[in-house]
Amino acid sequence: MNKLLSASLALSVALLAAPLVYAQDQSMQEAAGRQLFLHHCSACHSLDSSKNAFGPSLIGVMGRQAGSVPRFAYSKAMQTSGLTWTQDNLRKWISNNEALVPGTRMRHVSISDPAEQDYLVSFLTTLK
Repeated sequence: MNKLLSASLALSVALLAAPLVYAQDQSMQEAAGRQLFLHHCSACHSLDSSKNAFGPSLIGVMGRQAGSVPRFAYSKAMQTSGLTWTQDNLRKWISNNEALVPGTRMRHVSISDPAEQDYLVSFLTTLK
C-alpha cells in the first residue's frame, strides 16, 4: 500500500507541477522572442500602439488584417495581400517575407531557425 500511495502522490505532484513548467517554458519562449525582436525587429517596428516607426507598430498584430494599421503607408502588395496575421503566416513572413508577399517594401530579414521563429511568434502573440 505504501508503494501505491507513494506512486499516486508522485503522479499528483507531477500533474500539479505541469502547468508551472508549461508557464515557465512559455515565459522563457516569450523572453527569447523578445530578445529576437529587439535584435531583428525593433529598429523598424514600435511596441507603442500610438506610433509607427519605419514599419508599423506590432501591438495587436496577431489576428490583424495585414496592411491595416492606421497612419502607415503600406506597399500596394501588402494592402492587397488578403493576409491575416496568424501564427502560420507570421512564421512564413519571418522566414521569407518576399516569398509570402512579393513586392513588399520591407527588407528581407530571414530567421530560418524554426525554434527562433517559434520564440518570436510566441512573443508577438503577447502584444495586445
